[in-house]
Amino acid sequence: MFKKFIKSFNLPLRFWVIALIAFINSVSFTIIIPILYPYAKELGLTDFEASLLTTAYAISQFLATPILGRLSDAWGRKPLLIASLIGTVVANLISSVATVAWVLFAARILDGLTGGNNSIANAIISDSTEPQERPKAFGLFDAAFRSGFVTGPAISYGAQLLPPLPGVSPLGMSFAAAALIALVSVVLTWVILPETLPAQKRSSVSWGWGMFGLDKMVTGLVQVPLGNVFTLTLLSGITFTVFTFGFQPFFLEVLNQDAKGLAILFTVFGVLGIMAQIFFVGPLTRRFNLVQLLCAAIAARSLIFLLIPTLPTLPVFVLLICSLSLTNAFPMPILTTLISLKSDPQKQGEMMGLNASYLSMSNAIGPMVSGWLVGFGYGVPFWVAGVMAALTATYGLRLRSLLRD
Repeated sequence: MFKKFIKSFNLPLRFWVIALIAFINSVSFTIIIPILYPYAKELGLTDFEASLLTTAYAISQFLATPILGRLSDAWGRKPLLIASLIGTVVANLISSVATVAWVLFAARILDGLTGGNNSIANAIISDSTEPQERPKAFGLFDAAFRSGFVTGPAISYGAQLLPPLPGVSPLGMSFAAAALIALVSVVLTWVILPETLPAQKRSSVSWGWGMFGLDKMVTGLVQVPLGNVFTLTLLSGITFTVFTFGFQPFFLEVLNQDAKGLAILFTVFGVLGIMAQIFFVGPLTRRFNLVQLLCAAIAARSLIFLLIPTLPTLPVFVLLICSLSLTNAFPMPILTTLISLKSDPQKQGEMMGLNASYLSMSNAIGPMVSGWLVGFGYGVPFWVAGVMAALTATYGLRLRSLLRD
């Protein structure tokens, strides 16, 4: 029965191998999300310093991902994917035994520098599928990756309940579990995954500043109407990442909860997000104007952010987070769809890559801003994120004529 299910999608076996690897890699990444902030506090970092752990990872990944992608074009997909996954294993092992803050920072930077797994995996899918199969293949790949956001926090919770290994704290056990799961990805890639880029199709490496793609990021913002979509991606991403860091100290300090509760909350958030993707995003995006639906989702996000510090009780907080997980399922798929509709078919890959770069920048900026704002009060990041989200929704509505779908 399982073989019939696989065969019904009419995709090559190597795709399913890379989808499995993507799932496992996603799990190894999401395991550490609920415990990074409390682990940083355990090592004596301030709120702002703890936020820089996320920023350091995002900036390192932003700089390294295009280089890893270009190297995979020249040296092959498999060796670069294995090297990237080994970097994740080593970084998480170092984090699990870190007793001083600089070691944790070094591990997060290493993980970011070797964190181009998804871009290489996307290239493998392109190598392995026909053009007409790729929308289906990328959709299934995204589903496999997103499912890890449900499993990872749950494993993180379980890891904290296990007897700690020698030299590893209870929170460090989540990093150890992430390292073990990433190691499984290394073994699967080494043993099962074939090389998908033949030697005759490989390109030479041209070293220089162009490898980072920074020039295209600057010129991308002035394109009409794509520059407006990129701006929306950046602004929407910043508002959400200001929240994602700010809600952790709020949950721990204001609501007096613990890291295990964070892991449970992240799991619930992931489950509801996947349910929204399955049951709501498709039907609603077919029925309503994309720009108006995007702005409505961001406006709802704004309201939820503003209500959290206004009503600081655990039941209300959980209810609002569950509501946010449903509305948050809409912005990125809609923005991706707008890019596909407004870009030249021969440049869609390049435009999607640019959009991912703006999202990476938001992942670097948002947590740092949030960590600074927490110093003025645990509710301040929510007020700022709420106002920013409202302004972002207003900006999107003003672009209805440019982004008409």
